[in-house]
Amino acid sequence: MSSVQALATTGRFITLEGVDGAGKTTHLAWLVEYLKSRHVPLCVTREPGGTPLGEALRELLLHEAMSIETEALLMFASRQQHLQSCIIPALNAGQWVVCDRFTDASYAYQGGGRGLPVEKLAMLEHWVHSDIQPDLTLLFDVPAEVSFERVRGARSPDRFEQLDLAFFQRVRQAYLDRAVADPLRFRIINANRAIDEIQLELAEVIMSYIQGEAHAS
Repeated sequence: MSSVQALATTGRFITLEGVDGAGKTTHLAWLVEYLKSRHVPLCVTREPGGTPLGEALRELLLHEAMSIETEALLMFASRQQHLQSCIIPALNAGQWVVCDRFTDASYAYQGGGRGLPVEKLAMLEHWVHSDIQPDLTLLFDVPAEVSFERVRGARSPDRFEQLDLAFFQRVRQAYLDRAVADPLRFRIINANRAIDEIQLELAEVIMSYIQGEAHAS
C-alpha cells in the first residue's frame, strides 16, 4: 500500500498563508494539481469565503470600510460557517482540505497589520475552533517591499492592499512570529525565487509530509 493510499481515509487540513503579493494563488493552483495527480481526495476552498455566506462577507470585508473589531468579528463569523458547512464535513469524509488562508491570516492582518490585541483574536479562535487546527501550513514569504510592489503593479488593489508599506511589514512579521512559535506546523517557503524552484520545494515538502504521516499511522 502506498503512502497516499494509506492516508486516503483520513482527512488532512492544509493551509496556505502569506502577505498579499507572495504568489500564493499561483502556488495553490499548482499544489492542487500536484495532489490530484497523486489521487489525494481534495476539497479546495478559501477564506474569507468558502460558502455562500462567506463569499458575501468577503465582498464586505475587502471593499467596505469598518472598524477593526467589526472586521475581526466578520472574519470569524465567516470562518464559523466555513468550518461547519465545508471544512469539517470534508475532513470527516476523508478529504484533504486545502484552504487559501485561515486563522493565521487573522493574527497577521487584523492583529499584526491592523493592531487588534492578540488576546481578542485568541478568544475568538477558542470560541470558533478550539479543537481544529491545520495539520500543515505553507507560509509563502517574500520581503514586504517585494509584496508591496507586486500588489501595486498587478491589479486594482482591495481595501487591505491599498494600505502602506508599514502595514505589509507588520503583516509579514506577524506571520513569521507565528511560524517561529509553531515550527512543527509551519513550513516557510521562500517565494522570492523562480516559480519552478518554489514548486520543487513544495513537492519535497508535501512528499515529506505524506511519508511522515504514513510512518506515524
